[in-house]
Amino acid sequence: MPTLTKLFSMSEVAQHNTKEDCWIVIDGKVYDVSSYLDEHPGGDDVVIAATAKDATDDFEDAGHSEDARELLNSFCIGELDASAPAIPELEISTKKQPAAHALKLKDLTKQYWTVPVAIAGLSVMVGFLYLRKK
Repeated sequence: MPTLTKLFSMSEVAQHNTKEDCWIVIDGKVYDVSSYLDEHPGGDDVVIAATAKDATDDFEDAGHSEDARELLNSFCIGELDASAPAIPELEISTKKQPAAHALKLKDLTKQYWTVPVAIAGLSVMVGFLYLRKK
């Protein structure tokens, strides 16, 4: 394999995040996988979601075969410039309420199972009242 001389910053790689123009970073190498997205067995959305970050863990966790690793090498266009600053992490919320979403989900699950149980209970009561009148 020839020596890679082209260096890319993570911010440069992050700009290529569409189906028509998709670059990913795995093990410090930059790959242009745009032409492969339609053929990717896991779907193009999985690959597109791996843009703008180091996708090494995602790639390894998927358990790719040796053939997949060899195919990946054919899309290599350069290396990640380790000296360039990384993309800063975005802060999602300034409020410290991590359990708020969990509480909402818990409340919803309570509501969704109580409604059918309440309807079933009411129908049983109406049935008993109806049979009692006869």
